[in-house]
Amino acid sequence: MPPPEERPLLVLLPGLDGTGLMFEPFLAAGPGLDTRVVRYPEALVSYAACIHVARAQLPKDRPFLLLGESFSGPVAIALAAERPAGLRGLVLCGTFARNPRPGLAWTGPLLRLLPPMRLPAKMVRFLLLGPWATPPLMDLLRRLLPAVPKATLRDRLLAVIAVDETARLGHIAVPTLALAAAHDRVVPPAALRHLRAHLKGLDIVTLQAPHWILQARPEAAAQALRDFLGRISPNGQG
Repeated sequence: MPPPEERPLLVLLPGLDGTGLMFEPFLAAGPGLDTRVVRYPEALVSYAACIHVARAQLPKDRPFLLLGESFSGPVAIALAAERPAGLRGLVLCGTFARNPRPGLAWTGPLLRLLPPMRLPAKMVRFLLLGPWATPPLMDLLRRLLPAVPKATLRDRLLAVIAVDETARLGHIAVPTLALAAAHDRVVPPAALRHLRAHLKGLDIVTLQAPHWILQARPEAAAQALRDFLGRISPNGQG
């Protein structure tokens, strides 16, 4: 086995909550790599701020893979487009390059006017887990919901509505895996088609899973990541 400094580090960029808490099931499944979880402070609500914080946590002394989950897809795309030294591959998990629901862009001004609200747990369960809502995952969800201020979630949703990192997709030079969910109620198939249209050679793995792929299917996701890593040559030009 290569020494630690030669093995890729898996850098995980979190979903809308920004806490990294929801990576627990995936990490417990053992992705087979050393990992580093990036966490966004509550005050970070813009993509520019999240990119800045994530960039500072990329390793400087060893190769790494970058995984952007859901909200963090545009963060991962922006960083990969900068072609940082050591980057060997990019994983886009249940995510998008631009607003995945452009038909709902009209809600932006309304969100700004209304006081911050938190979706009921039942609605979050329906959108993110569906039939995969096991008791352990619901316990994790109950820990997560009060951990993020309502205003933070609202402002990050506003950032999603406005984001478009399509232009940066053409600057990505490393192998890229799109990990998609067959039963995603948040990010529609059109978002994946958009990625595929702008990323030459995009590797796509679709799992029978809800939007929370890494939470509902952690073992399958970890295996997909290991398989992807096995297809990447040491210099990242797989």
